[in-house]
Amino acid sequence: MPNVRGRIKANDSDSIVKAKLNWTNIKKTFRLFNYVGKHKWKFFLGLLFLAGTAYTALTFPKLIGDLMGLIGSNGENIHQTEKLNTAYHIGVELLILFAFQAIFSFFRVITFTSFTENMLVSIRQAAYSKLIQMPMRFFSERQVAELNSRLASDITQISESFTTNIAEFFRQSAVIIGGTIIICLMSWKMALVMLSVIPVIAILTLFFARYIRNISKQVQDKIAESNIVTGEGLQGISNVKTFTNEYFEISRYNKITQDIMRLAMKGGLARGAFFSFIIFCLLGAIIFIVYIGITMTLQGELPAAKMMSFLFYTVFVAASIGGIAEQVAAIQRAIGATERVMDIIDGEAEKINLLPQPSERLKGKIEFCEVGFSYPSRADFTVLKKVTFNIESGNMLALVGPSGSGKSTIASLLLRFYEPQNGTILIDGKDIRSYDLTDYRSNIAVVPQDVLLFGGTIKENIAYGKAHATDNEIAEAAKQANAWDFIQSFPDKFETKVGERGVQLSGGQRQRIAIARAILKNPSILILDEATSSLDSESERLVQEALDKLMKGRTSIVIAHRLATIRNADKIIVLEQGLVKESGTHAELSALTDGLYKSLSRLQFEFAS
Repeated sequence: MPNVRGRIKANDSDSIVKAKLNWTNIKKTFRLFNYVGKHKWKFFLGLLFLAGTAYTALTFPKLIGDLMGLIGSNGENIHQTEKLNTAYHIGVELLILFAFQAIFSFFRVITFTSFTENMLVSIRQAAYSKLIQMPMRFFSERQVAELNSRLASDITQISESFTTNIAEFFRQSAVIIGGTIIICLMSWKMALVMLSVIPVIAILTLFFARYIRNISKQVQDKIAESNIVTGEGLQGISNVKTFTNEYFEISRYNKITQDIMRLAMKGGLARGAFFSFIIFCLLGAIIFIVYIGITMTLQGELPAAKMMSFLFYTVFVAASIGGIAEQVAAIQRAIGATERVMDIIDGEAEKINLLPQPSERLKGKIEFCEVGFSYPSRADFTVLKKVTFNIESGNMLALVGPSGSGKSTIASLLLRFYEPQNGTILIDGKDIRSYDLTDYRSNIAVVPQDVLLFGGTIKENIAYGKAHATDNEIAEAAKQANAWDFIQSFPDKFETKVGERGVQLSGGQRQRIAIARAILKNPSILILDEATSSLDSESERLVQEALDKLMKGRTSIVIAHRLATIRNADKIIVLEQGLVKESGTHAELSALTDGLYKSLSRLQFEFAS
């Protein structure tokens, strides 16, 4: 299917882009410290514990080399007691070293975790706070999955980097630098041998491992694709059977699973070759170094203890060289994630008053004066063209017209989701842009055709129309919305969970909850998007009664799909291709001989009959 691969990319957890390590990006990342507050000291304390772990790591090869060197040293029997004492003291030193290593590691993890989590809670709150205040054009240009990813995957990537990757990067860098210096001081000849062999093997190992990871990622992509195929097939099983496409779905799934098998086999061959490479090349290189070291030891150029220490340092440095690249890659992903999160935080939000005060109540007189508008995502397509009309306070205005004529766009402009490119919109004689946005929207309520309820209780969904509403106010709103009876029929009454998007309620019940929410808000202006068009007769009657109560004394904008519901409107605006074609009452428009409204009414009547 053509859109499968795109959806996989959108949901791919590996889609976080690696950012280049340059000073500009690093400076952006430093902005994260602005969200730490009084916890900055924990980062520097963590660095001290990190230095302690690096020091103990570099001390271990020296002590273990001295211990192992006692085995190969020559001496008379009188020296055996001294050897045992030396071995005992080295063993005690190693135990103390391990104890310090354990303590340093524990407090390093604790301090970095505390530092990071305190930083992330501020970042999460700042990002979501800014996100929820962004204008509608921001959301129309982005997918919800992408924004969820920024708040989840990106911040998780930042968390992993600060708690693990950055610490490991510093620790491994210290081991590489410190280990290399110690190796050079111990024996420059052996250092040359090691530096000419081990780094090359470690780098080749890194590229080999990256190749295997790429194959594994391709396998996961294919598995995700197969999950989408099975999900679509099972969710749309009625369509599959209706169109007798069982064979097509089976063939689709078989093809993807064959691709999974081929990629998995390719990955298996790569892993087998990788293990062979490790066994032969890396262990062979270490054996070669051991051989050179033993030769130098037998020739008296290098003591046995130093040779053993040298070997352990070599292993430590090689492991760190192989691991540091992965830490750098993780840090790059974290920088990329930081940029994405900062794009939200730096975004231009609406001027929202998060702690609104009681606002001046609007009367509700509405005037559109030659309004022209195009959506930002479709700037070359004009949706509204010099639209002009007015409605007096407390009256009902109906917007009718073919699909795509601009009805919903007028509602969006009235809500100030977007700003018109041309013309002005006046409320009570003032440009709507001159009102405080929060105060302005507090005077408007919407009852949409497709009601979205939040996944809480009925009480919480009704109370969404008014913060801190009392139980009596919520109950009264439910009664006015004809919702009281069905709410009382539930065992939990107002505490009944509505489910995700309100799926536990019927369409008519969701509509009446939305009407109760609007009643509780007590708006001056009401926008109705044909709230009864998809209901059965009984539900439509109850909802229409509730709407009639709600519209009394308010300026109402009704987006009408069923013209029979707007015959009593004070004014009807007929739109076509973004232009006002006709304006008047139902009787006036019905009297027009070749009018668009009359044509639409006749078509609906014939269809209904």
